Amino acid sequence: MIQFYFLSIIFNGLSGFLLIMGETANGFSIENSMKFSPANSTFRLVLGFLTGATGILKLLSPSERPLILGDLIPALAGIAAAFILIFGFYREHASSGGLENEGRLDRIGDTFLRYKKIAGVGLLAVALLHFLFPAVLFL
Repeated sequence: MIQFYFLSIIFNGLSGFLLIMGETANGFSIENSMKFSPANSTFRLVLGFLTGATGILKLLSPSERPLILGDLIPALAGIAAAFILIFGFYREHASSGGLENEGRLDRIGDTFLRYKKIAGVGLLAVALLHFLFPAVLFL
C-alpha cells in the first residue's frame, strides 16, 4: 500500500536521524507546549513503536506491484530501528532505577546500541533509496 510506503520512508528517515544525532539532538527541538524534541525520551519511545508497527505492517500488507521482496529491507530496517529506540528507552530508565544488566536480551541490546550511529546511517540510506527507487526488487 502506498500509505505504508510513505510512512516507512518518513519513520525510517526520522529514526535514522535520531540515531545519528544521539544526545546532541537538543539543537533541533521545536519548543512548544508538547516539548516536541528529538532529545525527549518519550518521543523516541513513541517513534520506536510507530517505526516498528510500520515495519511489521509493511511485511504483512500486499504490495501493488508483483514483487514480493520489494519492501523487505525497509521493513526489516524499521523493525531494527524500533528495537534500538525502544531498548535505548528501556536502558535509560533501567539504569536510573538500579536494575542490573544481565541476560541475553541485554547483551543483544547493548550490541545494537553500540552500533546505533552505523544503523542510523543505514536507515537514512534505506529511506533515501526507497524514496528514489520505489520499484526496485530489494527496496
